[in-house]
This record gives sequence, C-alpha cells and structure tokens, in this order.
Amino acid sequence: MSLFCKKESELTRLLVMRFSAMGDVAMTVPVIHSLASQNSNIRITVVTRKRFVPMYEWMPANVNVIGIDLDDYKGITGLTKLYKELRKHEFNAVADIHDVLRTKYVRFCFRMAGVKVGVIDKGRDDKKALIGHSQDAKELPLMTERYADVFRKLLNIDFKVDYNGRRAVMERFVLQSSLVEIRKFTGTKAEGDKWIGIAPFAAHAQKVYPLDKMRLTAQLMLEKGYKVFLFGAGKEESEELKTWECDGIKSTCGKLNGLRDELLLMTQLDLMISMDSANMHMAAMVGTKTLSIWGATHSKAGFTAYGQGRDNIIDIDMPCRPCSIYGNKPCQFGDLRCMNQIEPRAIAEKAAAILRS
Repeated sequence: MSLFCKKESELTRLLVMRFSAMGDVAMTVPVIHSLASQNSNIRITVVTRKRFVPMYEWMPANVNVIGIDLDDYKGITGLTKLYKELRKHEFNAVADIHDVLRTKYVRFCFRMAGVKVGVIDKGRDDKKALIGHSQDAKELPLMTERYADVFRKLLNIDFKVDYNGRRAVMERFVLQSSLVEIRKFTGTKAEGDKWIGIAPFAAHAQKVYPLDKMRLTAQLMLEKGYKVFLFGAGKEESEELKTWECDGIKSTCGKLNGLRDELLLMTQLDLMISMDSANMHMAAMVGTKTLSIWGATHSKAGFTAYGQGRDNIIDIDMPCRPCSIYGNKPCQFGDLRCMNQIEPRAIAEKAAAILRS
C-alpha cells in the first residue's frame, strides 16, 4: 500500500516537543515544514510555549501546534497532567528534540505506554571539545540537521531540509497577511529602498557586540542610505534603543503587536544584523539574509542561521574562542577582545557587500 493511501488508523501521528529557547525553537521550523511537506502521511503535532506559536503559521495542513504555559504544568504532578492531555491524541511516535528534565519525564511516560520515542543527540562532548580549539576543530553538524536526524531515525525515512521551500511559504504568508498595521509603524517601502534590521542584544553579555560600536554601525548604515529598524525586548533594552532613534533609525520596542508582527516586519527586511541570538534565527526562518557577529561563541558549534553561509558571519579568529558554547562564561581576559577588535566600519562594509550580492 502506498504511504499516501494509508488509512487514518495507519498514519503516523507524531508528537514533537521543544519548549525553549526562542532561537532553538525557530530552528525547528524549517525542519518540521520540510518533514510535513515531503511526507503527507505523517500527522505532526508540535507542543511548545504559547508565545512561540506564531512561528509555525502557514505550515502544511498536516501540522498542528499546541501552545502551553509551562507554569500550568509544574513538577511531577503538572507533567503527568501534560502527559495525560497529550496521550488523548493517540500518538504512535514521539520526538523529543529538547532533551531536558521535563521532556525526559514526558517521553518516559510515552515509552512506558509502548509508544516509540526518538531523542536528539546534542553532541555535547563534541561541543565541549570545541571550547578554546576552534582554529583546529572541524565544523559540527547544524542543529537543523540534528533535529532532522531525530525524525529520520525515529520514522525510518529520508527527507531534505528545504530552505527554498520554506522561503516560498513565507512569501505566501506575507501575501495573505495584512501589512496595514506594521506599515503604520514602518511606512511604505518604495522600490529600491533597503531596510535593515539591527538586533544588538543576546541572552548573555559575552555575545553582545559593544553597544556604542553597534550604535555607530547603525549610523553608518543610515549614511549608506538604508532605513534601520532596531529590535529588542524588555524595559532596559527599550530604553537603550530609544536613545539611538533619529530620522531613518526606528526602534520596534513596544511599537508592534507581538511576535507575529515582528516576523512580518522581518520578511520586509533586506538584511538582519544580529548577534548569535534568536533574532538571527527568526530572520533566517522567514527567508531574510542575515549578518551575524560572533565573539565568545563560535559558528562551528552548529548554531549558524539556517540557509546562511560563512559569508554571512563576521568574527575574528582567536585561539581562545569559543569561551563557551552558549556564551554564558566570562571572558578569561576580561576585555572581550574577540568583539572589541571588530570595527563598525567592517560590519557596515560587509553588510553592504551582502546587499549587493
């Protein structure tokens, strides 16, 4: 019997679990879209945090997304409640692409019920070996491929993560969405205009390019004739970005209606300049070119933006890099030299080159 003619009872009903962080969730999107579009016999349900649900808009019809508030499922009692709610969907395969305590418990419950389970191999040992040895180390697999490998092994199938397919879907997403609200903030983009996003923040200070230099970078982009939109979150970031604003440089903080509008604006950008951060992954997810700045972390660890190459990265090769895989360890020299030696003009020139390509 053809895979595409199976009875409903014979279809693969797959549960996918990934709750955080925002950038990691964004990296799942092209993988799940590719899996679903290339395998219509699989019914996929993604469970994630409620605020991340907009990332999965315009998925194929065989994808369903459940957004939850993790505060509703605290402790063993809460996770057991979550398991029982999910069990009602009669999944016959579970993919844990997070592999943290809460997902370990939920997948254990499914396994005890006889459901086939697949778990991500995060390559922790290989990543640990990379610390301080990036010059000699080989590049590790992309996280998108690690996600895809879970599905390949669990479901015994082969599929390709298709960047162009996802980009085409996002173009349709824009066509079918109303840009009226965001245009009240952005204005209308005229033919020949270039819009640049700058996301200067990251979860850890060691991943942040010095703000005074990034502010100068924004000014240099403005001087080149580009319109600049600043991305940040929270009160402190919002207050900082307010001081950068001028004619041609606008902060998005508090101006857009949630993540969906941010993603819509990102589809209108010609380039996103960011750190090794969630904004890099979200911009790439919607098919926008990125230029990412790397310091304490390293692109060889597998966290580069999906569909973006070495030409979309700016960093300085140093024997001490990376300090850590996630940027959560302080610089051993105390001066973050890997970031401070990158000049704003070099970033602006690299951005202009990407826009010309």
